[in-house]
Amino acid sequence: MLALLYGIMGVIFCPFFLIASLVASHGPSSQRVGIMAFGTGFALMLPFLYAAMGFIGGIISAFIYNLIAKWIGGIEVEIE
Repeated sequence: MLALLYGIMGVIFCPFFLIASLVASHGPSSQRVGIMAFGTGFALMLPFLYAAMGFIGGIISAFIYNLIAKWIGGIEVEIE
């Protein structure tokens, strides 16, 4: 679930990186091509990177929660 949510966030943030790459294209000509290529490539990889990091973060968070829940008993909810 976290991988999907973070992937969606990556898609949402992608246009901002593309705009930043476009703005950087107006810089010095010696740096223009490298900055544009890096910015565009990073923007296209962003959803996949976010999804992977969300997945890994979810695994680590679940592991830590389960480890601590064994020690202190977790969260108990009573519904009447």
